[in-house]
Amino acid sequence: MTSVATAKLPDDDRLAALIRERYRNSQPLASDWNETIETLLSHRTVRDYLPKAVPDDILRLAIAAAQSAPSSSNLQAWSVVAVRDDERKARLNAVAGTQRQITQAPLLLIWLADLSRPRRIAADQGSAADGLDYVESFLLGVIDAALAAQNAVVALEAQGLGTCYIGAIRNDPEIVARELGLPEGVFPVFGLTVGYPDPAAPAAVKPRLPQASVLHNEHYDRQPKPEDLHHYNSVLQDFQAEQRMPRVDWTVQVKNRIGTVEALRGRHLLGVAARRLGFRLK
Repeated sequence: MTSVATAKLPDDDRLAALIRERYRNSQPLASDWNETIETLLSHRTVRDYLPKAVPDDILRLAIAAAQSAPSSSNLQAWSVVAVRDDERKARLNAVAGTQRQITQAPLLLIWLADLSRPRRIAADQGSAADGLDYVESFLLGVIDAALAAQNAVVALEAQGLGTCYIGAIRNDPEIVARELGLPEGVFPVFGLTVGYPDPAAPAAVKPRLPQASVLHNEHYDRQPKPEDLHHYNSVLQDFQAEQRMPRVDWTVQVKNRIGTVEALRGRHLLGVAARRLGFRLK
């Protein structure tokens, strides 16, 4: 996913170029370049794909990478469903609000918090598995799924594929559960589109907040500095203009996303849905 111009630079200059692209400044970072760091810093969301199937070998490699992620107590409380069928993708896309990346992508992965498997194992051992009934266990499954998925994303991008996380799968997890035949105790956390990026619609690296806004030393610094937020609003609007996107301040975007219950698009009912799917959430 590295740009052609960056790939031609010497290693030290490549790292500096990657940092500059991520933060839109010349922030120094004393480290050595390597391919893993380049893959991570080059991440960008891909929403336009070629009509080319993702080979099974690459999918299996991505799953091996996912299974190499840390897992709390080695419970491995996650699973994933690979969806290739266009009609099934369309039904899942309806839950997600009909997004073009789901339509275009040859592969949609639905990542799951899976407490069904450990519950069955415990039952086979004669245990009631009461520990699975608490919020901690639900969080454990969600975190395990997220760690696994991100490992898979890095592996896929290292193979030249593009991805896009689909949080809107949570708009109606019960419909998703029925569509995928999920047993009780399995929750769809998010989707992930996978495919070969369309070179006619190149995706750019989206700038992030300055490190000073997210890195705290010894104790939490109460709030981001106003000048940092002002600078980031300007940087992100430049990016939006380059990508021919609507220009919106990031701070306004944050306010709009969390300002009303309606902005959650049905996800304020996730606790109810999780209980209906077999999670007691004590």
